[in-house]
Amino acid sequence: MSEAEALASMLRSNTSLREGGEVARPATPVQTPDRRAPLLQFAGLSAGYFAHIGFFNPYLPLWLQELGFSLIAISLLSSVQSATRLFAPYAWGILSDRTGECVKLLRYGATAALVLSVALWFPLGGVGMFTVLLLMFAHTSAMMPMIEGALANLVSQGGAFDAGRYGRVRLCGSLGFLMAVMGAGWWFQRFGMSHFPAWVGATLVAVVFSAWLLPDQKDPDHSVKTHPDIWPVLRQPVVRWFFSAVFFHVLSHIFVFIFFSLYLDSLGYEKSVIGLLWAVSVLIEIGCFFTQGRWLSKLPLTAWLVLASALMVVRMGLTAGLPLVWPLLLLAQAMHAITFSTHHTVCIAMLSQHFPGRLRGRGQALYTVVGYGLPGVIGGLGGGVLSSNFGLGSVFWLSAVVAMVALGCTCRLRRLQRHPRNRQSRHDQPVGG
Repeated sequence: MSEAEALASMLRSNTSLREGGEVARPATPVQTPDRRAPLLQFAGLSAGYFAHIGFFNPYLPLWLQELGFSLIAISLLSSVQSATRLFAPYAWGILSDRTGECVKLLRYGATAALVLSVALWFPLGGVGMFTVLLLMFAHTSAMMPMIEGALANLVSQGGAFDAGRYGRVRLCGSLGFLMAVMGAGWWFQRFGMSHFPAWVGATLVAVVFSAWLLPDQKDPDHSVKTHPDIWPVLRQPVVRWFFSAVFFHVLSHIFVFIFFSLYLDSLGYEKSVIGLLWAVSVLIEIGCFFTQGRWLSKLPLTAWLVLASALMVVRMGLTAGLPLVWPLLLLAQAMHAITFSTHHTVCIAMLSQHFPGRLRGRGQALYTVVGYGLPGVIGGLGGGVLSSNFGLGSVFWLSAVVAMVALGCTCRLRRLQRHPRNRQSRHDQPVGG
């Protein structure tokens, strides 16, 4: 059975993709109550977490600009979150894999970040701001891979990943993002950026509340006192090319996450319009997550990665070359459905294949480190230097070039997956040692 046919079978008949790659029907097609309740609680946590991210990432550069920081300093401070993703997710991932106490770690991280955010109310210089953001992000950056890992485990039955249920939970995060980015855009346009610390505190309160509502249970896999080795998995060519593709694809997005608001502001767009353009991409994202069970089976997983990178080249070309032609800018933002949403779901499905069981936490953490940590630091600092010398538009031309590199990596990954020997080895290769 081909990869596309396997995924089609999963989505048509409530069949799920096993972590090893084969297809099997869950024992009970109807979800039991003990799984529905945690899914609702994870949906609430996803909504709260992405509401926090939804306003923080787009408007942090504008707040720092109002405080008088230079463009280089803004780039550096905006890259702190990505810098913490170089070490925090994997360190917390190891702790989660070894203890199985993912929920307790989520509660601690959210509570610590809320306490630290109080410092943003006080006057801070460059060093002080760097320190506070570093400590905050060291806790919040580790939350996403743990949430994804726990959610992937929850939506899996008998070792099978259910992309449909995953998408329905994940769209709640997109709804939270949408409401936050639109609400914050309207608020900051009307009352100014001085209320930024209040928004930080309010959204983190929502995250803390949601984290404490999660059921306090330990991953059943941790009853076995074994710690599988991750290196045999990382030595697989398919896995190496997968992470290479992720690195360059997300790097092309990092320029959008950090510089898009500044870019539009420099072109004369109002803050409410900037928020609206962010909201367009999130609305499309919500529709994507809600309906992906109907069309995700049309292409194999790796083919979706190729398409996502190809569209990212087009998206960044439009953003860099025709930013004042608003219908084309809207079209570019609408491509977010494939370049981000579909790409993310496919990545989570592939991670579940290659990093099952007690490798899941480290696999998700590596995805965050390689996909968001390294690209975030390189993109933030490199983009700051580039924009200072050649203007903000040059950052998005560079993003298009990086997306072309990602396209090359995904094409190589696609060829490896289609080769019979590599496709078979994906199932038979041991995942631990």
